[in-house]
Amino acid sequence: MKRSIFAIVLLGILLSACEPSDTRPGLWLSGEVEAFPSDWSFADDFPLIAIQVATPYGLPHSVTIWCAQVDGKLYIAANAPQSKSWPGWVEKDPDIKLKFGERLFEGRLRRLDDPDEIGPVSAAYSVKYQLSGDLATGDGPGSWFWQVLDRPE
Repeated sequence: MKRSIFAIVLLGILLSACEPSDTRPGLWLSGEVEAFPSDWSFADDFPLIAIQVATPYGLPHSVTIWCAQVDGKLYIAANAPQSKSWPGWVEKDPDIKLKFGERLFEGRLRRLDDPDEIGPVSAAYSVKYQLSGDLATGDGPGSWFWQVLDRPE
């Protein structure tokens, strides 16, 4: 009897915590996946989006993040990435889902390591979110940046 109650409570928790909200993480992102956009300029209208990544324990993990676009290409970042789990998981499995409002997209992340490539992305973040300083190096723990690419078929 206690096990069945526990199972029902656990199922309820899992179902109620599907998508992330503000700083609360979630599991899977729901919706019908749309075709990969050729131009991500619409991302400027979204201060906060959701990302879903694969985890080593089989359930997806989703959080809300910031994003920026440069010349129609989409980029995401993780500030203080060593203090979070999802950036490490992305390094092992770069296939992700992103949710903009009700729009859901699949993609693959490519981590940026060239300062000449990171500079314009960091600048786009600074403008969009009215930040001062360089996100990539700054005085704090720094950030990792990824470009969102279409998944190969």
